Amino acid sequence: MIYKKTLLALSLLYPLLMMNPAYAVKSISVCQQQTAEQLSSAAMSRCLDGVISSVDRELQTWVNLHTFNLEEKALVNGRYSALKMFKRSQSNFITYRENDCRWQYLAISPEKGANIAYKTCYVLLSKSRISTLSKIKTTNPTT
Repeated sequence: MIYKKTLLALSLLYPLLMMNPAYAVKSISVCQQQTAEQLSSAAMSRCLDGVISSVDRELQTWVNLHTFNLEEKALVNGRYSALKMFKRSQSNFITYRENDCRWQYLAISPEKGANIAYKTCYVLLSKSRISTLSKIKTTNPTT
């Protein structure tokens, strides 16, 4: 049982560990450094698209890991409330992220930089969620 859990957990984390470094731009500051000499909002936007892709993969990995652990717990103890609440919290986070970043976009629009503000907000909120999920232990401490 523990072997199967470990194997599944590793399979969930494998995409993070084996990402191609050429596409692994993972920070806004790297995008700012890479596009500083180009002074192009289009280049910054494309770079942020790569960051968003990377952050989305990492976030989904953490969501999958917690979902798996909570499903395992529910199978053992018959209580699915934590799993249901986690799924609801993730859905609520996605809605919050969308709305929080959208108002920032609309406040700047139609000026240049609205899309960059939206994407920056998206990355920052996603990284915050990843940080939170990475600190939460959902496995049984006795296993």
